[in-house]
Amino acid sequence: MELYQQLYQTVTAEIAKRAAQIKLLICDVDGVFSDGRIYLGNNGEELKAFHTRDGYGIKALRQAGIEVAVITGRNSAIVAQRMTSLTVPYIYQGQENKMAAFGQLLQLLQLTAENIAYIGDDLADWEVMQHCGLAVAVNDAHPYLQHYAHLKTSLPGGYGAVRELCDLLLIAQGRFMQFDGSSS
Repeated sequence: MELYQQLYQTVTAEIAKRAAQIKLLICDVDGVFSDGRIYLGNNGEELKAFHTRDGYGIKALRQAGIEVAVITGRNSAIVAQRMTSLTVPYIYQGQENKMAAFGQLLQLLQLTAENIAYIGDDLADWEVMQHCGLAVAVNDAHPYLQHYAHLKTSLPGGYGAVRELCDLLLIAQGRFMQFDGSSS
């Protein structure tokens, strides 16, 4: 974990232990993959910005055998397009009750809570986060999440927070720097 601490921040042995057990990373989208802002054009088009480093991290996780899912409360063609380009196989949009999607993932992948990490930014994420082995709040998350999550990233949502968590998982599992690919 020394490498993670050199790159980002100090973590406890407990966080390292939790990260080593993760087999599935679940991410919220708005405020996590993006900075939380939604740009609306005059003709109703919606735009979001995604960081390429987050994309690289997701691809590295997938190559390392760690599954990735997104659960988001909104529906957006942009999210479907972005997650598909990153080969994220589990995309749950329009989820007002994120626990339902969480339950489906647990059953489908036959995982236990300790094998799941969740990264979120707001109170809608908290119910699922309580049931995960590693609950992570982005640096600019709602203060409640920052206080009660197992870990707060050093980076804000939309600016590499997902990549930071991906690096933590890969380092904890001895798989860092094993990815062949490009930023996306």
